[in-house]
Amino acid sequence: MTRVLVAVVTHDSTNDLPALLASIEAGMSGVDQWRLVVADNASTDGSVDLVRELLPSATVVETGANLGYAAGINACACLAEPTEDLLVLNADVCLSPGCVLELVRACESGAIGVAVPVVFRGDGEPEPTLRRKPTVVRVLADALLGARAGRLGEELAVSELRPHGPTDADWANGAVLFIPASVRTSIGPWREDLFLYSEEVDYCRRVVDAGWRVCQVPGATATHRGGDVTRSPALWAQLTTNKVVHMARWEGQRAAAMTWAILVAAQLLRLPLRRGTHRRALLELLRGRRKLVNGVPTNPAAPKGFAAHVPAPKSVGGHR
Repeated sequence: MTRVLVAVVTHDSTNDLPALLASIEAGMSGVDQWRLVVADNASTDGSVDLVRELLPSATVVETGANLGYAAGINACACLAEPTEDLLVLNADVCLSPGCVLELVRACESGAIGVAVPVVFRGDGEPEPTLRRKPTVVRVLADALLGARAGRLGEELAVSELRPHGPTDADWANGAVLFIPASVRTSIGPWREDLFLYSEEVDYCRRVVDAGWRVCQVPGATATHRGGDVTRSPALWAQLTTNKVVHMARWEGQRAAAMTWAILVAAQLLRLPLRRGTHRRALLELLRGRRKLVNGVPTNPAAPKGFAAHVPAPKSVGGHR
């Protein structure tokens, strides 16, 4: 019997919740048992009341503060029973009918530790969600070439995807992630001090280190609105600085210092565009350099005192 806990993290999400909640029943079609747990990070727009109105059977956990995506996932996952798989969803996602059953089936062999669907943007265009692990060379390629980095960069291109079978990656965008119960219990909680961005990179790399695969399943599809990070200076700064933190924890201080320098140069090159995002990211990189290259997040959007140091990850024992 397949049992799935659906974990949704919300923060002022009333614009997205109706579409998500309307898609869940069809998206879970064929799954034996499932339940929805929503972790709300101190919404002020009525998100909690809306969930209770639209789906009264859902369990709502009010965290009491804007603790970030990873902490919200952990708040949901701590309610899971040992045999329950975990489906992590952004609030701005819609599941296609039968999506989750395809993810479940892909994981039946025990080789896949994180399964993700093929994701489309709201306009119907494919959204690249698969990535190679970050390296200094890939950070440089992405900083200089952007979407034209191709195989030199982190992002797997559409031409690299397998249309008739799972496509392996080092990590996948955290908007929709299916994690079998055995993997969830072995890997443990998400690293909450990352707040937003790079938390799914860290989690997926821990899964791969433990011997499982991260794969996209072509028979499963979903849509994802997304897009806020490219318009919000605070979110762009969070994404940029956490890249340095991730590099420090996984590749060491020297790689982190090089990544920091590349990202500073990238923001400087883009300052003539007069976008507040690059100016804010540059400020946070310069102000937080010492902490960042030592693997300590500066978390500009997180509550005061939430940037506690977390030791570098250790390899988790294999599952076989």
